[in-house]
Amino acid sequence: MNLVIDASVLIKFYVPEILSDKAEELLNRVAQGDVMLLAPDLIYPEVGNILWKKQQMKELTRPEVEEITDAIVSLPLNIEASKLLLPLAIDIGIAYKITIYDALYLSMARIYETKMITADRKLADAMAKTDLKEYVSWLGSHKW
Repeated sequence: MNLVIDASVLIKFYVPEILSDKAEELLNRVAQGDVMLLAPDLIYPEVGNILWKKQQMKELTRPEVEEITDAIVSLPLNIEASKLLLPLAIDIGIAYKITIYDALYLSMARIYETKMITADRKLADAMAKTDLKEYVSWLGSHKW
């Protein structure tokens, strides 16, 4: 099974937060070969920014950030160039009034006809009321 993940899920693989237990279940499915993870190339700067912010706020040390960064770049992620997703992402962003960042992940889910898993409850709830609901799943309610 292919699943698109966003940065809100990826960070939970390595930083203990709310829903990290659900993210760990997903990561275990990846390790077992049951799930293949997909993401636009945007995921790397987004997760890098999260790590930077956590280090600035003294939630993570510099060595912890470096260790997590190494783990992230080693994770088997199938990456799609944002450039290829952008036209559809702009259409989705405008039509559904969501950021282009979020729309890039959603575009990828639509193109690959799979789900985007997000820890962003607000985004998942907003999309649940649209014709794109089949492409988005909130990490907290997703069944593995």
